[in-house]
Amino acid sequence: MNPPPAPRLADIRPCLEGAIPGVMASAATDGTPNVAYVSQVFYVDEEHVALSFQFFNKTRHNILANPHASVLVAHPYTGAFYRLHLRYLHTVTDGPVFEAMKAQLAGIASHSGMAGIFKLQGSDIYRLERLEAVPGQQLAQPAPRSAVLASLRRGSQALSRCTSLEELLATALETLCAVCHTEHAMVLMCDPVTQRLYTVASCGYATSGLGSEIAPGQGVIGVAAEQRTPIRIGYMTTAYLYQRAVRSSWRSNHPQMPLDTDIPYPGLLEPHSQMATPIIHGDRVLGAMFVESVHDLHFDHEQEDMLVTLAAHLGAALQLMGDSSDPRDEPDPAPDTPRRRNSGGTVLRIKRYQLNNSVFIDDSYLIKGVAGAIFWKLVTEHVRLGRCEFSNRELRLDPDIGLPDLTDNLEARLLLLQRRLAEHAASIRIEKTGRGRFRLLVPHRLELLDQAG
Repeated sequence: MNPPPAPRLADIRPCLEGAIPGVMASAATDGTPNVAYVSQVFYVDEEHVALSFQFFNKTRHNILANPHASVLVAHPYTGAFYRLHLRYLHTVTDGPVFEAMKAQLAGIASHSGMAGIFKLQGSDIYRLERLEAVPGQQLAQPAPRSAVLASLRRGSQALSRCTSLEELLATALETLCAVCHTEHAMVLMCDPVTQRLYTVASCGYATSGLGSEIAPGQGVIGVAAEQRTPIRIGYMTTAYLYQRAVRSSWRSNHPQMPLDTDIPYPGLLEPHSQMATPIIHGDRVLGAMFVESVHDLHFDHEQEDMLVTLAAHLGAALQLMGDSSDPRDEPDPAPDTPRRRNSGGTVLRIKRYQLNNSVFIDDSYLIKGVAGAIFWKLVTEHVRLGRCEFSNRELRLDPDIGLPDLTDNLEARLLLLQRRLAEHAASIRIEKTGRGRFRLLVPHRLELLDQAG
């Protein structure tokens, strides 16, 4: 009878989730052994793992002098043990592997009550020389999650049939939730100038958070985008929660600016599992996809792989949709039928702060940035000329709006503005009237106030 084949590193990925600490054996140059727990054994690829370097201890001293070690890991569901025979290569203190391990370790530390003690000094990269299964009894494997790959297949096919950004984002969210077995998900786009991510679609939250922003390197989403790598956390950690910052320094430097110009982030208050991946096309980060859950260890490595695959499909679809939006091919706005301006009744007071194009309707914050500049152009043209019909082409060609040359994300900004107006309940609406054309619906008289600050 032939012996069973030796396991591969991919076969034991559940052992590398950090649910059960590994046991590491090293030896000094004179052969004196040392055994210690290691918080993380992180999968890098089929031939490499990374171990968390947290303390300057005997293990660290041994490895630098004698680079050979072995690590015993356990399967969190079956109880099976595996031994990894490793050779130390080098240590990294930044980059995708380090940031992914840092995020994972923060969750492990919070879960184990060691949040003030666990701090990642570096990620020690090891080459896997041999992997062996340790004989012993084990429990049965849990039943696999059903139809995950089928959900990804259906979602990818649906994405290829989408003809508008709104349809594309709705399909992406639906597929995201199906693949990751969660109700809480977001899609964010990246501003190519500021590199900040802004929410364009979400589901499962009490408020949509459309327009809420995340800075590069902030939380799971910001780190994933900045490092261009998926980030997955299996336990709750305060280190990666998103808090709404009150920018007192901004307020003191610009006293004429209202304080409340941040849209609240819509995420869970106490997520126990989070996963994010950048949306990349070519060498550009277009945005990010994000899911979370109230349950520990809700997302596994297979769902991470599928999330990355879905993000790649969405990135290609977004790029294709953007390439088809050449302003030279778009129509001019349809001629406006002469309209009588609203002269009585309800008056909507719209105020813009030029410093960052923050727009308020009756002292209630609406939008800022490029989307704010777009809205200000629309209402100004409406008040001055009575216009209601507009085109994407004229927005792209208007230097006052400040769309970047590289990639303007105009469709995303218009969709964000459209949805923010719908949530604002101010009666102003934007509706699409054809390819590259839309209409501004204004049932009330507008009073505009432009602030220089």
